[in-house]
Amino acid sequence: QVQLVESGGGLVQAGGSLRLSCAASGRTLSDYAMGWFRQAPGNQREFVAAITRSGGGPNYADSVKGRFTISRNNAQNTVSLQMNSLQPEESAVYYCAARTGYAARAANDAYDYWGQGTQVTVSS
Repeated sequence: QVQLVESGGGLVQAGGSLRLSCAASGRTLSDYAMGWFRQAPGNQREFVAAITRSGGGPNYADSVKGRFTISRNNAQNTVSLQMNSLQPEESAVYYCAARTGYAARAANDAYDYWGQGTQVTVSS
């Protein structure tokens, strides 16, 4: 099975940017479609973005379209999430997830493996 470790979270002012990374080990990342999710205190975990095994067909939540970009580097076994124009309500723990299927799915239960998460805090 694959192990996932997120990095790149931190504190940023509203309107700022952060780039999250997810490093995979144990299995080659090209075996998995990948997704990013986030969970704020008291809220359910929600879909942010996903990408197919080959790096095509990115899928985004409506709330982040045009501001966030998901990408992957299968040779380096990493997936990234570039986040621009961040807003305070986007403060959350951000999770990287992997699924054994090909498609870039949005559902939580479509994913088989999860990282521990990285905290993103956006100050107003």
